[in-house]
Amino acid sequence: MLIGAHVSPAGGLANAYQRGVERGCEAIQFFNQSPRMWRPTRYSDDDTAELRALLDQGPLRSVVIHAVYLINCASAEGEIRAKSLAALTHALRLGDAIGADGVVVHPGSQKGLPFDESIERVGEALREVLAESESCTLLLENTAGAGGTLGRSFAELARLIAVGGDDERLGVCLDCCHLLASGFDIRTAKGVAAVVDECVALVGLARIGCLHVNDSKVPLASNRDRHANLPEGELGREGLAAFLSEPRFEGLPALLEVPGPDGKGPDASQIAIARQLREEGLRARKA
Repeated sequence: MLIGAHVSPAGGLANAYQRGVERGCEAIQFFNQSPRMWRPTRYSDDDTAELRALLDQGPLRSVVIHAVYLINCASAEGEIRAKSLAALTHALRLGDAIGADGVVVHPGSQKGLPFDESIERVGEALREVLAESESCTLLLENTAGAGGTLGRSFAELARLIAVGGDDERLGVCLDCCHLLASGFDIRTAKGVAAVVDECVALVGLARIGCLHVNDSKVPLASNRDRHANLPEGELGREGLAAFLSEPRFEGLPALLEVPGPDGKGPDASQIAIARQLREEGLRARKA
């Protein structure tokens, strides 16, 4: 497992890399543009080549891009849909350029429109953006289950992949905070194993591309997305240790998106805690 964090790319892609190194990461995730603005950030060939060279040197071994929150591939509004597809295509093309292990995107929201129609619109969008990019994987993130959001269950994620053409470049990103919030009890190793069993059965093990590691400020089945620092929330030490030591997650980027002690995002102390929790989980599995 490659434990890492969401970091800022302010000042350039090489700076994102260095922020990961400073935190003791093995993997990083960053927004390819401001998460709350449609304006794309244009990176030069020199920028992308420098990041690729740094990744070749180590110690970071994986980079993941998080697409902007504004994207809604389920939208029926012409302008929102056009901007969503342009932003997602931009993220995938940057992923191609830097050799990213995936672009994570929230599948979309119905916004009061019929479920089946919304699913189909997402499928059309997925097929279009994949056709406009080359090789980077697109990872659909499971959601916390708030009303109207898509991707609240493995059945929904599997259906989104199917309507996206079952493309081999489609996968999922599993967020443990979102899993708990949407009703999946992963507070024990047995609970984690059962949930992963369901994911594998409906989505497939090969389609799990990365993990988001966050504790939850809100309880099981609350359907709210409220991240807490490790291990200060409802998952706690046992749940996080179980999630981080799940054998079928071996080799995946496990990326922290926690608030951090100072509210500025995950820092070196949270990365160290994640590693400690993983070791606790591994020891418990051997006991």
